[in-house]
Amino acid sequence: MKRQEHGRPQRATPARRRWNSFRRNRRGYWSLVIFLVLFVTSLFAEVLSNDKPLVIDYQGHLYFPLVKVYPETTFGGDFDTETDYRDPYILKKLHSAGNWVIFPPNPYSYDTINLDLDRPVPSPPTRENLLGTDDRGRDVLARLIYGFRISVLFGLALTAIGTLLGIVAGAVQGYFGGRVDLFFQRFIEIWGAMPELYLLIIFASIFKPSILLLLILLSMFGWMGLSDYVRAEFLKGRNMEYVKAARALGVGNLTIMYRHLLPNGMTPVITFLPFRMSGAILALTSLDFLGLGVPPSTPSLGELLAQGKANIEAWWLSISTFVVLVGTLILLIFIGEALREAFDPRKS
Repeated sequence: MKRQEHGRPQRATPARRRWNSFRRNRRGYWSLVIFLVLFVTSLFAEVLSNDKPLVIDYQGHLYFPLVKVYPETTFGGDFDTETDYRDPYILKKLHSAGNWVIFPPNPYSYDTINLDLDRPVPSPPTRENLLGTDDRGRDVLARLIYGFRISVLFGLALTAIGTLLGIVAGAVQGYFGGRVDLFFQRFIEIWGAMPELYLLIIFASIFKPSILLLLILLSMFGWMGLSDYVRAEFLKGRNMEYVKAARALGVGNLTIMYRHLLPNGMTPVITFLPFRMSGAILALTSLDFLGLGVPPSTPSLGELLAQGKANIEAWWLSISTFVVLVGTLILLIFIGEALREAFDPRKS
């Protein structure tokens, strides 16, 4: 316990107590550290895995292909089109006397096709392709790195949108109650009874598949589960003495909801975030596995699982994707369990 200069003990804030409780859960704390390291690393996927060099020193000039497109004539080629840095002729020019080039650790992007394979695709792991190639000759490691980033970003976006909609809907129901609550409850019952998968199939056949379309469709249904918890917290807090006092002083409804009731109702919201995110990642993977998700050229964990199912002898496709997907979900579940214990009032 910290002490101030005059000797009186300084009490820890609720946020500090919850953070200390979270850190005491070693499994959850280290799961958060590992997940953040993996996610932040995946944000630099272009630097880790790409078929374009990071830096080129050619005839005394520095070039950065990751941030600028250079024509082939820049490096002694014959065409004005974008340089193919895997072309043996260009590579010979770049490695000639006085020149040097630095490639990423994995010299393949998610859509790079290895044309130098000496065996049919999907090919097993080699020194060139550490986790093998898929059925089109694309590097599996590169597609896992990019696919993991897309899955986590999609999960974050879907969780944020669903959480915001759930908080707003639950707050309005719980605070105003009465007919407003009754109307919303009947609407949720009708809306929740709609066949979500069938709607996804219909929209996938009408519109061009995209991550934005998936985000909109899944957000339309992903808020209902959370709104029930927020509604219960607002129903419990709307009749508290401090809320009645705020109303008597003329404080507006929005101010009461935002400043007084929402902070007390955030416990279920925060504790459910990792579980909602894991559900979002699993939803995207499942839809991609069924062919209803992102476009075929987009790196996806579900698409790799579908390839593993279609090529059952290519064990490296299924095992590597399974390890990444299950490992991600386990980390998020451990984080969620630690958050739930940290926010449990019985263990405060």
